[in-house]
Amino acid sequence: MDFKVVFALMIIVGINFSSCKMEKKPTALVGAEVEKTIDLPNIIYILADDLGYGDLGVYGQKKIKTPNIDKLAAEGILFTQHYSGSTVCAPSRSALMTGMHTGHTLVRGNYGIKPEGQYPIPDSTLTIAEVLKKAGYSTGAFGKWGLGFPGSAGDPNNQGFDTFYGYNCQTRGHNYYPYHLWSNQDSIVLPENSGKKKGVYAPNLIHDKTLHFIEENKDRPFFVYVPSIIPHAELVAPEEVHNRFRGKFLPEKVYNGIDDGPKYKIGGYGSQPESHAAFAAMVSILDEQVGEIVKKVNDLGIADNTIIIFTSDNGPHLEGGADPDFFDSNGILKGYKRDLYEGGIRVPMLVKWPKNIKPGSTTDHVSAFWDVFPTLAEIAGIKETHGLDGISLLPTLLGNSNEQKEHEYLYWEFHEKGGRQAVRMGNWKAVKYNVLKNPNAQLELYDLSKDYGEENNLAADFPEVVTEMENILQKARTPSEVFRFGKSK
Repeated sequence: MDFKVVFALMIIVGINFSSCKMEKKPTALVGAEVEKTIDLPNIIYILADDLGYGDLGVYGQKKIKTPNIDKLAAEGILFTQHYSGSTVCAPSRSALMTGMHTGHTLVRGNYGIKPEGQYPIPDSTLTIAEVLKKAGYSTGAFGKWGLGFPGSAGDPNNQGFDTFYGYNCQTRGHNYYPYHLWSNQDSIVLPENSGKKKGVYAPNLIHDKTLHFIEENKDRPFFVYVPSIIPHAELVAPEEVHNRFRGKFLPEKVYNGIDDGPKYKIGGYGSQPESHAAFAAMVSILDEQVGEIVKKVNDLGIADNTIIIFTSDNGPHLEGGADPDFFDSNGILKGYKRDLYEGGIRVPMLVKWPKNIKPGSTTDHVSAFWDVFPTLAEIAGIKETHGLDGISLLPTLLGNSNEQKEHEYLYWEFHEKGGRQAVRMGNWKAVKYNVLKNPNAQLELYDLSKDYGEENNLAADFPEVVTEMENILQKARTPSEVFRFGKSK
């Protein structure tokens, strides 16, 4: 039976997925040991939504100022070759949470479940939140989840988070004045947003909850995961912020969206006559919220023992009136969200950790979302991590690049747009499109040391590299009954 039908029936009959758990058989950290430390560092991981590689000042953005995020680079380390878990929301987050790339992690695509939520991470999956919680951390997630509908095995409270506040469903996360948000297992109705009202801007409400959690847990180690919904479509900001950018990015782009009907505030993007100003306002809000998080840990006197990581879940989007070409959101990179070219998956990453990371550092180490799990596990004193695709970045963070292990390759797969796969091996990048329709589709090959823009396909000139890349495409993934490539998988 189709999975969508199964889950819809479960919701109709009132079955709580969390009460139907399988015996826990971790797919990662088998036999893990926790080495206790006296002073575990706090960890704040901020994940922007669809923010491009070129959308920050420190990465070359010229039109929008991002002083607070840029300051993280000045006070920490900037990664120039960091990659997201995928080119869309759910699989990117799954790779982050599980430490496995999209050839192994169990959520490999956006898969909606009616009436609200996404295909859930199974209970058998071990997440970084569960591991940090076991190590003594208080854990909180604030923003957009997208890895399991409320009450399912993938619900954030069933995947290691003590506290969750925000959007469970990424489709609902398209809208900034929602009818309700989730606080753990409770649906919190927002009467100020009933009907066509726009009384409460959800990112501000979620941000307040984030700051409260940090203050509430200031005297114990905490892990705060902040998957913001900014600056994903729809493009909208409170009037007082939008007005600061009105008329500054002409000619404006008009977007005619959904302003009534069944999809209004339930996934449909609202109209926006000033898309450029709205996008700039949203990035500015994101930057200000990062600044307020930094200020909060400073005011609480815990800054020296707090790691702050900032990144994005994938490349810039094209929906809802977004205009990434106007803002040069990709920089020199090719492609957008849903592409496996560099513009779809290479993302900014900045890390600040006072007294441990040298201020103003830059690294060209090739890394990806699945490296975050083993990195944070090592920082928390967790040893013997098994079953992960990631490699700890701790040597790079501490300035010991000569001790940093490197990946043999990075792998991505994408199950929309005809199916797509990509591999990075050293400076070589292979991209293959339309693999669902044609598993023997021609592979494109690029040398990123000379061609970041992926303009020159060298497949005809290096057949031996093409053969090696084709072999990786076959061996890098395990079969999935839900996310299939080819008849046998």
